[in-house]
Amino acid sequence: MLIGEVARRSGVSARMLRHYESLGLVRPAGRTGSGYREYSGEDIRRIFQIESLRSLGLSLREIGRALDDPGFTPAALVDDLIGRTRERIAAETELLTRLRRIDAADPEVWEDVLQVVALLQALGSKSAGVRQSAALSSGDEVPVPVEALAEAALRETEPNVAGALRWALARSGDGATALLAEGLGSPVAEVRERAVRSLAEMPGAEATEWLSQALAAPDAGVRGYAALALGARGVAEAVPMLVDMIVEGRNDIDAADALSTLAGDTATADRIATMLVDRLAHEATDAPGRGRLTQALAAVPGAKASDALVELSHDEDRPVALTATYLLRLRDER
Repeated sequence: MLIGEVARRSGVSARMLRHYESLGLVRPAGRTGSGYREYSGEDIRRIFQIESLRSLGLSLREIGRALDDPGFTPAALVDDLIGRTRERIAAETELLTRLRRIDAADPEVWEDVLQVVALLQALGSKSAGVRQSAALSSGDEVPVPVEALAEAALRETEPNVAGALRWALARSGDGATALLAEGLGSPVAEVRERAVRSLAEMPGAEATEWLSQALAAPDAGVRGYAALALGARGVAEAVPMLVDMIVEGRNDIDAADALSTLAGDTATADRIATMLVDRLAHEATDAPGRGRLTQALAAVPGAKASDALVELSHDEDRPVALTATYLLRLRDER
C-alpha cells in the first residue's frame, strides 16, 4: 500500500508518516518498481499503535520506547501520565477560574483587565501586606470579583488581612454571602470558622439565616461565633448557646454582653434570667462556671434577675454569695 492510500485510511497525513519514518518509528521496507514506499499490513498496524499511544499523551520518543523495548513496562509511564494530566487539568482549571473572574469584573478596556489581573495576583501573594493592600483597594477603580474575595477570605490566616477581606466582602454587594456560606460545609475546621466569622460581618437577612443554621454546627467555635453575631443582631434564638458559652468559659464576657443586648424587653429578659438560674440550680456546674452565671445575671434587667441575685446572695458557695451581694448593691445604685 502506497503512502497516499495509508494516509487516507489511517487519517495520518503523508507528511506525518514521513516524520515517523525519519524518527525510526515506522520503517516500511517495501518499494514499488518505481521506488515508492510500500507499507505492509504490519506497518499499518504499527501506525495505528502509534496513534493510540499519542492519544494518551505520550511523546513520540516515549512511544518508540514503548513499542521497541521488550523489557519496557507501562505501569510507571502510565502513572507519570496520570500525574501530568492532573497537573495540566489543575492549571487549566485555575486559568478558567481566572478568566471567569476577569469576565465578571466586566472590563471595558485592556487597562481594566490588567488591573484585575494585578489584584488577583496580589490576593495570592506570599506577602501579607500585599494581600491586605489588595483587599483594601478592591473596589476603588476596578472591582475584584466577589468570588476571588470570598475564596481569599476562607483561606486567609493572617488576622489583619482577614479583617480587610471581610470588610471588602461586606461592601461588595450581592453574592458574597452565599459564597462564604459554602465554607460552612468545608471538611477543614479552620475554613468553617473563617466562614462564620466572615458571615458575622455580612449585613442582611441572608447572612442572619446562615448564622442561625451555624448554631447547629459540630464545632463549638463556629457555634459560638454564630451565637455572638446573632445576639448582636437581636436574634433570641442564640440565647441557649450564649448561656452555654458562659458556663463553659468560652468568650463568656462577650456572651454576657450579647445576652444583655438581647434582654431589651421584659419577656426576653425574664427568659434569659430563668435560663441562667436553671443552669445554676440544676446542673453540676463547677465553681468558676457558677460565678460566671451569677455575673451574667447582673447585665439582665428586670425583677426576675434581681430576685435571683437576692437568693444567690445567701448561696452556700461563698464566692457566689459575695458576688451576688456586690451585684445587688450595684443595681441599687443605678
